[in-house]
Amino acid sequence: MRTKIISVALVLVIAVGFVFAGCQSQDKPAPANSDMTEGTSPATEKPEETTPETEAPTTVPETTTPQTEAPSEAPEDKGELNVYSSRHYDVDKEVYKLFEEETGIKVNVVEGKGGELLERLSREKEDPKADLFLTVGAETIYPLTQMSLLDEFESETVAQNVPENMRGKGWSAIMYRARVIAYEKGKTDPATITCYKDLMKDEYKGKILVRSSTSSYNVALLSSFVQMGGKDKAKEWAEKIVANMARKPEGNDRDQAKAVVAGEGDLAIMNSYYFVRMANSSDDAEVKVSEKIGLIFPKKTHINLSYAGVITGAKNKANAVKFVEFLTTEKVQKMYAEKNGEFPVNPKVERTAIQKSWGDFAIQEIDFAELGKYKKEATMIFDEVKWE
Repeated sequence: MRTKIISVALVLVIAVGFVFAGCQSQDKPAPANSDMTEGTSPATEKPEETTPETEAPTTVPETTTPQTEAPSEAPEDKGELNVYSSRHYDVDKEVYKLFEEETGIKVNVVEGKGGELLERLSREKEDPKADLFLTVGAETIYPLTQMSLLDEFESETVAQNVPENMRGKGWSAIMYRARVIAYEKGKTDPATITCYKDLMKDEYKGKILVRSSTSSYNVALLSSFVQMGGKDKAKEWAEKIVANMARKPEGNDRDQAKAVVAGEGDLAIMNSYYFVRMANSSDDAEVKVSEKIGLIFPKKTHINLSYAGVITGAKNKANAVKFVEFLTTEKVQKMYAEKNGEFPVNPKVERTAIQKSWGDFAIQEIDFAELGKYKKEATMIFDEVKWE
C-alpha cells in the first residue's frame, strides 16, 4: 500500500512538472510580441537602435552631397564688386540682382552725380574703394584718363560685343542715347529740318525749346561741335539757338516735349530715350504727349554713351571685367533697350519696335575718349552767348 502511495505521488509530481513547463513555454512569446510594439525588451531594442546607426552614414551623405557640390558649379572668383554709379534707373537694380544670381558675386553700389563721383574717385586714387565706375556721358572719359584712374583690361567678349569706336583703354560703352529734335505731329513738317544747323534759321525765331547750359547733355552736344568743327562754328550755332529760343531754358528733357504739345514752342532738343520712357510711363499725361510728338534724327546725329570704366588699383578687377562683359551680353542689352529706351551697343541685338519706327540714322564720327577735352571750351561758349 505504501509503495502504491509513493508511486502515485511521483506520477502527480511529474504531471504537475509537465503542466508547469507547458505553461512557461506558452507564455514566452507574449513578452517578445509586446516588446516589438512598445520597445521595452532590451533584447529586441538593440537591433532597432543599431539599424538607424548603421543607416545614418548612408543617408547623411545623400542629403549633404548637393550642399558640398553646389559651390563647385559657381565661378571660382566669387566675392564682391564695388560700383560707383551716376545711373539711377530701376533697370540697373534689376541688372545688379541678375548678375548676383548668375555669378554669386555680391554687388555693392554707391550712387551719386557724375561730377561728385569723379571727384571722389580722384580723392581715393591711392586707396580706391570702387572697382567700377558706371556713368552717362563720354565726356568724363577724358579726365579719368588724364588722372590715370582707368585700368586697361583685355576681354574677348567685350571686343566681340562692342564696336571698336565705343570702347577704349579701361572703358567700354554699355548703351547709347541720341540727342534729337522733337516736334508736334501735324504742326511742323519734319522734312524741313535735316540737321542741327537748320535750327539756326530765322524762321524758327521764338520757337526753340531747350534745357539750360548746365545740362550735361547740352555740354556734350556742344563739345562734339567744337571737336568736329572748331570753337568758332560751335559758338555761331549756340548764338543762333539763344536768339531762337521760345523761352528761358528750364526743366528737363520731358518738360521740353510737354512744352511743345502745350504750344510754348515748335521744336525741342531732347534725348531719344526720354521719348521711350514717356511712352511707357504710368503717367497718362506723359503717354499722351509721346503720342502727339515725333522725333527728327538729324544728319550725323549726336549720340552719347553710357559706359563702364574699370578703376586703377581695383581690389576686385576680375569681377569688374566680368560685370562689364555681362553688361554687353544680348540678354542685358535687351533689358536696357526695352525698359530704359537706350540703344544697344551690341550689334547682335535688335532695336525695340519704337526704335525701329524711327528708321536708320547716321551718327557723328567723334572720338569719345577725347570728347571731355573740349568741355571747357563748350562751357565758355555757353557763358559768352548767355545761354542760361
